[in-house]
Amino acid sequence: MPSESLRWETLEALKNSPKGKISFDPHWSERDENIMVGCKETICLSSHSGILLERLGSSTLQKSFCLDSISGDSSPGLSEEIPASFSSTSSVSDTNRRQNTHSNGLSGKTEHEQVVSDEVKDEDPDMDVGEVSSPASSSAISLLSPKAMEVAGRIIKFEEEHREKAKMALRRRQEQQEKLVAAAASSESEQLKRYEEFMELKQRQEFQSMRDMMERETKESIGRQEKLKEEQRYRMKILNLRVREAELQRQREAELERQRQTEGKERLRNLNTIQEEVLQLNLLLEPTTQTRSDLPPSSLSSYSSRGNQLCSQVSEVVRKTTEGAFPSVEDMTVAERALHEMRALIRLMQEAVARVQEEKKKKEEDEEDARRKQAELQVQQEEQKKAAQSAKEKAQRRGLQNSAEDSTLKWYKNLQESAARCAESFVNLNTPKDNTTKKLKLELQKAATIPVSQIASDSGSQLREIFDKMDKLLSGQAVVSSGKSVSTSQHPQGLEFISYKLAEKFVKQGEEEVASHHEAAFPIAVVASGVWERHPRVGDLILAHLHKKCPYAVPHYPPMKEGTSVEAYQRILGYRVDDGVMEGQDSFLKRMSGMIRLYAAIIQLRWPYGSKQGPLPHGLNHGWRWLAQMLNMEPLADITATLLFDFLEVCGHALMKQYQAQFWKLLLLVREEYFPRIEAVTSSGQMGSVIRLKQFLEMSLHSRQIPPPKGQLTSTFWRS
Repeated sequence: MPSESLRWETLEALKNSPKGKISFDPHWSERDENIMVGCKETICLSSHSGILLERLGSSTLQKSFCLDSISGDSSPGLSEEIPASFSSTSSVSDTNRRQNTHSNGLSGKTEHEQVVSDEVKDEDPDMDVGEVSSPASSSAISLLSPKAMEVAGRIIKFEEEHREKAKMALRRRQEQQEKLVAAAASSESEQLKRYEEFMELKQRQEFQSMRDMMERETKESIGRQEKLKEEQRYRMKILNLRVREAELQRQREAELERQRQTEGKERLRNLNTIQEEVLQLNLLLEPTTQTRSDLPPSSLSSYSSRGNQLCSQVSEVVRKTTEGAFPSVEDMTVAERALHEMRALIRLMQEAVARVQEEKKKKEEDEEDARRKQAELQVQQEEQKKAAQSAKEKAQRRGLQNSAEDSTLKWYKNLQESAARCAESFVNLNTPKDNTTKKLKLELQKAATIPVSQIASDSGSQLREIFDKMDKLLSGQAVVSSGKSVSTSQHPQGLEFISYKLAEKFVKQGEEEVASHHEAAFPIAVVASGVWERHPRVGDLILAHLHKKCPYAVPHYPPMKEGTSVEAYQRILGYRVDDGVMEGQDSFLKRMSGMIRLYAAIIQLRWPYGSKQGPLPHGLNHGWRWLAQMLNMEPLADITATLLFDFLEVCGHALMKQYQAQFWKLLLLVREEYFPRIEAVTSSGQMGSVIRLKQFLEMSLHSRQIPPPKGQLTSTFWRS
């Protein structure tokens, strides 16, 4: 049907009309308004409704118009709507005019419906306004065409659905409010119950606290009572103990009294025995024919008078016992001491007699030996004078010396005197009398010597750690040694003691460690050089100890002075003499070689971490001086060749770089002039050191180069 085909156009027109634009406000209940307020607006069609109506059949339009005229005033809004639509075919202006007339009619109808609604609302407030106006609308719509009636029915149905939804929303809102009110009431009821429970709990707690306090007070009172009972029991126990102790004391005193009586009687018997023995010994002190001949009269009279005095002492003690008293312990001590002195006096007299007799016999033997030794000494002195005169004449002929220069000897003596004064300055610490000082001496000695023993060529960091420990110790700071903190400030003589022992240990390492392992000279020497640079006093002591143990390091050949024993002279030359037995020549040369190698390493090395600039405190110039003075002195068998080879092997490379052409001239002088003198004084069994020196000189002069010594510390070592 044509009318059905225009269904969607009609719905679009209704949608665009004010009826289709009703808005829903969710907050209408808060403002106390009716949810259907928007439905009371004037119902009007849009300007496009005329076009839609024009398309309908002409008979339908005529019929609708007749029905509208018959109805009259019953539905003025709709009667105006159709002509307006109908006339829209003639002109737009006419349509607009009719639309205004239709709007006025609708507004008049609306005012009429509003009045009716108000009257009905006054009679029944709950009655909906839509229900009042719906009969008129129904009567108006029933006069329309079927299509219009269908549209109007749909509109009414939509309004009813909208009202039902509003009523349902209102009921849900009321139910929700009722639930909220019920929940609030329930919550307040629960809170009231909780408050009542809280008050009951508080009352129970107060009651419980009062009951606990009463129980605590009861326990305290019971405890006080128990304490008083315990104190009473303790007092009774003490009283019983005192009574028991008094009884035991009485028994002990009785026992002691019986013991004193027994001991007194025993001491009295011993005293009588002592007196008898003293009197018998005194008879031995009487001079006899033999004693008169052996001892002088003064000695005999002194022995006799002393014996009489001892007898008088014993008689005095015995006299006290005759008065009814027992001799005391002190009396017995006096009597026993007198007896011991009497025995000692007899022994002394007998020893004096034996000594006099032995002295007489020894004197006779000594006189005979003295006459024989005097004759031998005169012969020996004459031979020594001849040998010295011959050596002096020989040296004068050859132009060499037998001893060091005066300045060198003076320097040597000053060092020895300084070392002796240093040793005397800590004599109280070196020979302690109390245990505390003994322990301190031992700890200081360990702190000085153990680090030197730990020096090795393992790594540069280890050497630096050892040097720092020595430097701190010599600077008065505390260091840890054997798990204990040690410092030189713990004793007034601590610094001198540490300096002396440290220097002594350095030289001893050269004497023992370097002698066995030649490469060990360089790590020991570099640490010694660093300590020497920071603490010159230690360096002087190192030289003093070195010169004392190895006088060839001066160089100095000590002469044998008149009255000096052979054993003492051997010690002066550097030999070890134990129980009158001198060490072997190989051992002696080995020790001298170790100390000379250490000295040669010290004069060419500098501590790499030192802060001082300039020359070393004891540098290569002293090595050049030593070498020159050695060549100015007559060579000694075995020792001169050994020391020259060791010195040049360790220090030759450094001297070559320092003195260059002069050094080669000196080596040439050694080979051409001095070496024949060494060969002349060396026996066939001592040629080992001479051959080594000769090979060294020939190789060095032939290649004009001296290789660096083995074991020399490189820059890589100090980074390890």
